[in-house]
Amino acid sequence: ISPGLLLVAGSFAAFRLLNRGLERLVPPPPSARRNRWKWRNIWTSLAHSALPGTHNPSPRRFCLHPGLSEDLMGTHPPGAHSLVAVSVGYFLEDFVDMLCNQKLHQSWELLFHHSVVIVCFGIAVLLHQYVGFALVALLVEINSIFLHLRQILLMANLVHTTCYRLNSIINLGTYVVFRITTLAWMTRWLFLNRENVPPATYAVGTVGMAIMTPMNIILFYRLLRSDFFK
Repeated sequence: ISPGLLLVAGSFAAFRLLNRGLERLVPPPPSARRNRWKWRNIWTSLAHSALPGTHNPSPRRFCLHPGLSEDLMGTHPPGAHSLVAVSVGYFLEDFVDMLCNQKLHQSWELLFHHSVVIVCFGIAVLLHQYVGFALVALLVEINSIFLHLRQILLMANLVHTTCYRLNSIINLGTYVVFRITTLAWMTRWLFLNRENVPPATYAVGTVGMAIMTPMNIILFYRLLRSDFFK
């Protein structure tokens, strides 16, 4: 068993334990007690977003390892492979959590999203290649911090507060910078390097970008309509 798979399994178990203990660490407010599992789920997601979003930011990685911008296939800084493996463990845990606690018609979009991420990141973990590409993809977790905070504030009935309004503005700004722009850059890199990427891997990457890009544009529209044009 490769160390990467062991790390994925350990990450899955750690996030599962965190999920089970979060209700004691962060008790749900009265407005969220009808949906306790979702309260725990969002806080677990926030914990994962904070991991690559604050402790291992990709912009710093690019400054310290400028070769990353030219070679996202074979070049990756120390710790990047472990970070991607931990993220695979989290997405697996979140996939199982939603599958067990939420109706399929309510969660199919996120389940579909997680399936794409697990496949793409799983290839990077198993092959020890494209880790740099996965590291760039983790830039979106910087925005996910504010996206999850928005959900927490909604569940706590704090919509009409300055905190929610400020978070909405930051959320939208980081969405454009770290989610839409990042996906556009990844799509461009994949297109420019199509001759250097094996056909099977290129097909997986292209399908992944083709799925993720419209999903993120639709979510951006929903956020804009809900928080600014309601």
